[in-house]
This record gives sequence, structure tokens and C-alpha cells, in this order.
Amino acid sequence: MRSLRRVAIAILAALALLAAAAYLKGEKVVLGAEAYVFGYPLVIMDVTRINASQWVGPENQLKRVQQFPDASFKDVVRPNVDTLYTSAFINMDEGPWVFEMPPHPDPKIQRYELMPFMDAWTNVFAVPGTRTRSEAQGKEGARFLLAGPQWNGDVPPGLSLLRSPTAMTWLIGRTQTNGAADYALVRELQNGLRLRSLADWQAGKTPPGKAWTPATVKPLPPIEQMQAMAVESFFTRLAQLMVANPPAKADGPMLVKLQRIGVEPGKPVTWDLADRWAIALGRWIADFSIAKELKKPRDLVRGWATPPSVLGQYGTFYNTRAVVAMVGLGANLPQDATYPNTRVDATGQPLNGSHRYRLHFAKEALPPVHAFWSVTAYGADDFLIDNPLKRYALGDRDPLVFNADGSLDLWVQADAPGAAAHPNWLPVKAGEPFLLNARLYWPKKEALDGSWGMPAVERMN
Repeated sequence: MRSLRRVAIAILAALALLAAAAYLKGEKVVLGAEAYVFGYPLVIMDVTRINASQWVGPENQLKRVQQFPDASFKDVVRPNVDTLYTSAFINMDEGPWVFEMPPHPDPKIQRYELMPFMDAWTNVFAVPGTRTRSEAQGKEGARFLLAGPQWNGDVPPGLSLLRSPTAMTWLIGRTQTNGAADYALVRELQNGLRLRSLADWQAGKTPPGKAWTPATVKPLPPIEQMQAMAVESFFTRLAQLMVANPPAKADGPMLVKLQRIGVEPGKPVTWDLADRWAIALGRWIADFSIAKELKKPRDLVRGWATPPSVLGQYGTFYNTRAVVAMVGLGANLPQDATYPNTRVDATGQPLNGSHRYRLHFAKEALPPVHAFWSVTAYGADDFLIDNPLKRYALGDRDPLVFNADGSLDLWVQADAPGAAAHPNWLPVKAGEPFLLNARLYWPKKEALDGSWGMPAVERMN
């Protein structure tokens, strides 16, 4: 009993001190919250980079994913079964680098490729690929000089300059893949992608990849590492990272706020106990606010939520940037791909495999895209749903059956529909909640300005 009383007294004393700190350091609580939201994307990018170097592959070396995930894949939420990935973390302090894209091996096939380069603050600064390339680049291939913020050399002939604003750069390339039967051709394209130093390119050398051994124990997911990071460790890391990865000019007012809590590029963070508690409280408030923001009902159109228009180029929308970094790090620009999603039917009721649903597209209201579209089903855990067909998505590259009037029905249900509807069946699990995630690659104007939207999900029983 006495020990319980002592614990209770200690807790009350700690709370009293925290309250006193909050009262006396109220401004620093607010500044701590703002600073944490501002710096979150940069720090989680660095954590992700280190994780990748331990588990995926070394920096400055392309990693090619050459098959789709299945329902057993749990590394990343809402995995993609439309494209195969080619990625690399690139250290611009060791650059510049030459990135090469080959011509398509079969010019008769229209294939969507996008190779977005992201800076350390999660902004996409360049997207070589189908949408942006010239006709000559499509036929002959394309070569780019990737240079960091401090490089001032001359761009060699034949190379197009891509200027990274930060030393840390992340390439997350995607190549359209039309099912497993398409793997061989896509792998040929992926293997034709090359990343090498400017010096090696000028010398005509392609050095072998660095020897690398994956970690024996898989590191914790970045978001879990962020949650476990002490507040002083977070801001110390932020201060260090800002030296090689400078904030944008528009971030000037925020840098002033960071200075007021002792956070400056390259300088150690030193706080007294009251400051530490105040800023820690601000960080806790920020984490709580982000979690609340994620749970908040979104503005839905026929039950579908659409990602924000600033995705991939956030400017000073720091809250949006932090939320996306937490749940969707590596997001594309909307003009490259947009991802409407829904968890509810036309009446607002949660989607559940106990029922059968129809997704009806009128003839004139099919998803407006320059490239292609798909709809993927995920379980409540945001992972692919196991099913006997191993069919996780449906879209315009599948042999869908259209109605006589040119309209299209997709059937989302646990049990198999009749033979006529079977090609249009997207399986889910009986009795379990699920969500639908549409993907529109290279969407047309009407998909971005709101004049077109996904149809409501109709419950049929």
C-alpha cells in the first residue's frame, strides 16, 4: 500500500512539474509542436534511408523490384499491383550522378513510366518519364545529370540537368506492368535504367555494385522508430540534417521559430529541464494532433476521399506534409497519379465482405486518364486480401466485360458471381471490413479539378 502511495505521489509531483513547465514555458510548448511538425518529414526520410541501407540495398545503387507483392506482403501498407518499382537513395555529396533511361524495347507498346526524384523534405523536384519526356527521349532514351545544391560545374552535352535542393535524394520509379505475363519486358526496361557517377559516365565505365549484406535482424519500421525517439534526439538530428539539406527560402519564418527553441542547423541542442519538458509536451500535442487529423472525417464525394492537391509539392503546408510523411511517404504529384479511396458505400455504411457491392461506371464516365486506371481492394489492415484467384485489383488493362450500352460494372464481393460477371469480380473476404483504393495514372484535367469523380459503391444485398 505504501509503495502504491509513493508511486501516486511521484506521478502527481511529475504532473505538477509538467503543468508548471507548461505554464511558464507556454510559448515553447507551441513552438515545440510547430517545430516537430515542420521537421518530421526530414527526420523520417533519414530514418527510412538508413533502414533501406540496412535491409534493401546500399545508397547510390538502383534496387529493382521485379515481381508484384501478394497477400503475404506486409512491409508497406496498400502495396501497388500496377507497377514495378526501381528505387535508390542517392547521396548528392558524392555526386553529381548520371541517370539513364533506355528507349522502349517495343515502340508499338504504350507504356507508362514515371521516375520521380524527391528531396529530403519529401518534395518531388523532377519526374522524368512518359508524361514529361520529348518524342526523341521516348525513341532514343534519355540521360539526366542529377546534381546537388552545391554543384556548379558545366552540364556535359547530351545530359539534361536535374537539380536536387538537398544532399539526400530519393528516386521511387514506377513502370507500368500488365500482370505477371508482362514481367520479362518490364524487367528489360528496369535493367536498362542506370545510375552512375558523372566521372564513370564520362569514362564509359559501369562499375559493379557495392558489396552488401542485409542486416541479420530487420530494423523497426520508420514510424515506430520515430515514435520511440526521444525529443532531444529528434531535434538534434533535425539540426544536423538541415546542414546538408537546407530548408526552402519560404521556410524562413519557421527557422526563426526553431531558433527560439534552440534548434539551428549544425548546432547542438541544449535545453534546461523546463525547456525539455515544454518542448516534449509540444511534440506530444503535435503527435496527438496528427493522429486526430488522420481520424477526422474527410470531405467525401460519393463516399470517396481524394488526396490533397499539394501532394508532392507542399510549400508551407507543413501539417499536410507531416501527415503524408507519416502514412504515405513517397507520394507522387497528382498530375502523375492520384489515388481516390473509400471505406463506405453510397449510404455511408462501412464496406464489409458480408455484403455484395457494385461499382458502376457510365459509358461516358470511365476514369479519365492518359495512361491507365485500377481499383484495388485492401483489408482493414491496409494489406492485400488473400483469395483463390490471387486477384487483388481490376482495371482497364484487364479483360473486363462491358454492358451492352458501353457502361461497366465491377463486382466487389466474397462469393463468386455468375460466369458472365466473373471477369469483373474483385474478391474480398466474407464478414470482414475492407476498403477500395482507385489509382489513376497520368489523370486528365477533369480528374484533378473535381469535374469527374468515382461513382458511389452500391450495396446490392
